[in-house]
Amino acid sequence: MGFLIWIIIGLIAGAVAHRVLDSRGGFLGSLVVGLIGALVGGKLAEMLKLNLTGGFFDQLVVATVGAILFLFLWRKIRGR
Repeated sequence: MGFLIWIIIGLIAGAVAHRVLDSRGGFLGSLVVGLIGALVGGKLAEMLKLNLTGGFFDQLVVATVGAILFLFLWRKIRGR
């Protein structure tokens, strides 16, 4: 069950990141951006010592912020 929730959060976070940054990305692109964003956001939250409960909404917010940050940096590196 946990793996399925992780996939759902990744898809939502990736889709939101694509929308916020006006980027194109299909199903697989959103999934990859969202899952990498979850890792980036989780590490960032850990470094900032944020006190998160670990609920669905907290995970979604962290993953979305991480996905936006990742996609922004990726586009800057790629020169788009």
